[in-house]
Amino acid sequence: MNSTYTDLVKQTFDFPQEGFEVKDNSLFFNGLDIQRLINKYGTPFKLTYLPKIGQQVAKAKKLFNDAIKKHRYDGKYFYCYCTKSSHFSFIVEETLKQGVHLETSFAYDIELIKALYKRRKITKDITIVCNGFKTRQYTKNISGLINSGFKNVIPVLDNISEFEDYKKSIRAKDPVNIGLRIASEEEPSFDFYTSRLGIRNRDILEFYIDNIKGNKRFNLKMLHFFMNKGMKDDIYYWSELNKVLNLYCQLKKICPELNSLNIGGGFPIKHSLGFDYDYSYMANEIVSTIKKVCKKNKVDVPDIYTEFGSFTVGESGAVIYGILNEKIQNDRESWYMIDSSFITTLPDTWGIGEKFLLLPINGWDREYQEVHLGGLTCDSHDFYTSEEHINAVFLPKVDKTEEKKPLYIGFFHTGAYQDQLAGYGGIKHCMIPSPKHVVVEYNKNGELEDWLYAKEQTAASMLKILGYIK
Repeated sequence: MNSTYTDLVKQTFDFPQEGFEVKDNSLFFNGLDIQRLINKYGTPFKLTYLPKIGQQVAKAKKLFNDAIKKHRYDGKYFYCYCTKSSHFSFIVEETLKQGVHLETSFAYDIELIKALYKRRKITKDITIVCNGFKTRQYTKNISGLINSGFKNVIPVLDNISEFEDYKKSIRAKDPVNIGLRIASEEEPSFDFYTSRLGIRNRDILEFYIDNIKGNKRFNLKMLHFFMNKGMKDDIYYWSELNKVLNLYCQLKKICPELNSLNIGGGFPIKHSLGFDYDYSYMANEIVSTIKKVCKKNKVDVPDIYTEFGSFTVGESGAVIYGILNEKIQNDRESWYMIDSSFITTLPDTWGIGEKFLLLPINGWDREYQEVHLGGLTCDSHDFYTSEEHINAVFLPKVDKTEEKKPLYIGFFHTGAYQDQLAGYGGIKHCMIPSPKHVVVEYNKNGELEDWLYAKEQTAASMLKILGYIK
């Protein structure tokens, strides 16, 4: 007996799930009829569903504030959005509507902050955590922001010499709050033992005593650490967190101004229908662990800052492709060729083997088969052949009847980093154009509406960049 794609999904997962349901054999994403958008805009296109951002921020705030209440934790919780995960104005401004603070990574981020202030999207009271290895231009821009009256800018020192730049260029009358980033140990699978970012653990106490203690111009407010793998319930994460907490307690005993712990590296997001993560448990364990260590060392607990990038915007994004053709290359391999490129639209799939949530938009009533997905570039690595939960990709069969109804597929929860890594616009491999970008948001009447943020990139725009058109 032949099975449909619907049968496959329901036999493998609990379905429908939050954000995904099927009506009349067509996929709906957060209530959006994707087929309607395909009919209106054509493929390929990138999709941003802005209301998801607010849902994610509210979820994290509730998780941590509930944990703080449950454990009678004396500190407060602050949510920061990492601008590097997506710099688009409509995304950053949507996060700001949720009452979040911002985290920056490079000199040009400060120009973004100035633009937001000019557009009256922020005030000078907003907290801005300035991270990353700083160029001179970056420290100059940070100093300029502080000198212009932004009261809550926190430069997080990535190395000891960075402090000299601030001493020379900051002219604020009131003491400036700074942070110190701890160089965390990497997982055993990494090519190196310690992160290239941050100050060595054993140097931090000495640096504070020699440079900040008693300095009337600067206060040490924040201790920061970052985990590449994010907040995961394993020995590695809890070991690193405890190391940082013990250092915090040592510093707190000689530095009363220190009152904040920035636990960088965020919550994961769903990249498979089989995703299973207990957000409430992790938030509770983090708050509980911090309180226990501080109580043991007889110091006040810190305010908790998180920097959520992927968690904030990842699940708001999708990329929709059409299947151009099926190619049978041997007895076992069937290739579906998409109307774009994975390298140019989802670079994480090519660069680090990242998996995203892949589902067909239509054809849920068709039989399914194992397939490989191929992109349009000439690069042999422009493919996608496995999902996070299984070493294979299964999709509905291409319609070979007289109607030959096209097949469309979507990669979901792609809203973080992909445009930044691919380079929005610009020149792409094999001159594959950047796809259209569709944004969905609530209008003033509280109704969902979609609009075209960017058209598909044209040949003329590329030729101009390359110098063929003046």
